Amino acid sequence: MDSLSPVIGQRLTLPARASATPRLCDRSFLFRSIIIGGASRKFPRIRVKAVTNKLGSYSSSIDFSDPDWKSKYQKDFEARFNIPHLTDVFPNAVSYPSTFCLKMRTPVTEEFAGGYPSDEAWHGYINNNDRVLLKVIHFSSPTSAGAECIDPGCTWVEQWVHRAGPREKIYFKPEEVKAAIVTCGGLCPGLNDVIRQVVITLEIYGVKKIVGIPFGYRGFSDQDLAEMPLSRKVVQNVHLSGGSLLGVSRGGPTVSEIVDRMEDRGINMLFVLGGNGTHAGANAIHDECRRRKMKVAVVGVPKTIDNDIMLMDKTFGFDTAVEEAQRAINSAYIEAHSAYRGIGVVKLMGRSSGFIAMQASLASGQIDICLIPEVPFNLHGPHGVLTHLKYLLATKGSAVVCVAEGAGQNHLEKTNAKDASGNIVLGDIGVHIQQEIKKYFKEMGAPADVKYIDPTYMIRACRANASDGILCTVLGQNAVHGAFAGYSGITVGICNTHYVYFPIPEVISQPRTVDPNSRMWHRCLTSTGQPDFL
Repeated sequence: MDSLSPVIGQRLTLPARASATPRLCDRSFLFRSIIIGGASRKFPRIRVKAVTNKLGSYSSSIDFSDPDWKSKYQKDFEARFNIPHLTDVFPNAVSYPSTFCLKMRTPVTEEFAGGYPSDEAWHGYINNNDRVLLKVIHFSSPTSAGAECIDPGCTWVEQWVHRAGPREKIYFKPEEVKAAIVTCGGLCPGLNDVIRQVVITLEIYGVKKIVGIPFGYRGFSDQDLAEMPLSRKVVQNVHLSGGSLLGVSRGGPTVSEIVDRMEDRGINMLFVLGGNGTHAGANAIHDECRRRKMKVAVVGVPKTIDNDIMLMDKTFGFDTAVEEAQRAINSAYIEAHSAYRGIGVVKLMGRSSGFIAMQASLASGQIDICLIPEVPFNLHGPHGVLTHLKYLLATKGSAVVCVAEGAGQNHLEKTNAKDASGNIVLGDIGVHIQQEIKKYFKEMGAPADVKYIDPTYMIRACRANASDGILCTVLGQNAVHGAFAGYSGITVGICNTHYVYFPIPEVISQPRTVDPNSRMWHRCLTSTGQPDFL
């Protein structure tokens, strides 16, 4: 589905500022003596690269000599992050008083059949002008760790995004709504939690017609796949198990075919759960509905276990993945620690982003080497991974390696194969590292006992933990609030601990990745003590 593929933008960076004199804290100038096979030698410890900073998407077109560049940038930002509304296409669209309120609660006795006294004092609606600050750190220099600057001087520019939540006025009559939910891509902890909350919140608004589209976008075109009627009774306990009640798949029909089916079935609210590619599809559906002047709200809920969606604190399923990864890491540690010259290798999810591997390594405290897609490494050579493993066996007797699935793909034979979502099929870096370790130590005449663990499908299929359960609950509720408020072509996320609405194009412009100069990656390096493998 080429039309559903996100456009990946280029990240702009400033050149690093040169330093004439090495500083004591610059680890490229720190050396350590180690003993390998009775020989003493020195090699550089962890080398921290000079800090670069990320610029805004449109920074390259800004004339910083213009005294009004800051106000122009803010106006441009506001235009980009303005969320689409039904009134953009239907200026005379009628609004109605919201049917979402605390009075929807079921009273215990008839005494409060008309509502509780506290209902009258309830101020639970969000004003349309409420905003959340996108960036909260004022970097004083582009050389600050993790600096994200708009201009070379790191000028502070306030960037505000729309606050999520229920509005006092709604643009759909609940009795006229037919809402559909679709889950696309791969499995992720929390899918059922989001489905459940979307259904429950729709019913609180008064919606009676709620359906699930089976097996992703494919469910719109496959005649053998019937809609699944949904209600609170159907979804009440679905969050107690992993997977997706509706099923998942990749790929599907064209955008035009999907919108045709929506029109035929009378669907005027669509909730799409998926990652970057799925959201690109949701945005294309939104655009097609607008082109046809259909009064439809299309709202996304970002689902990516890799945590690679731009601008958000995190996506649902990520916390669960990090927590479950601890089990695999601990097993690898026990196996390695209990064996003579034992090495444990754990491969975790992360096609282009190493967030799971990084945070799982940091949380476990048992990882000696963490390898992620954002940081290149050599396996062989005097400063390679294998040489460091040799050092670890000589000094500790065992070692544990954590590698993200997308790391080190340059060490593997490339293929042109792609999955149904258009993603390049990755080589198995975990198996490759396992084999290279065995081969390296065997050729030395001192074999290592290597244990390899890949918990990918165990993690994907498990139930969401408490943290993700809360996140899924609020995301599901706010998705419905956004749709009833008349917004479309948006996704809901958490930004600086607050829930917000983003226009879909802004979150799919490029995947979110680990910044090798971020404080979190530095913390991971401090925990593992690993050198640069260059």
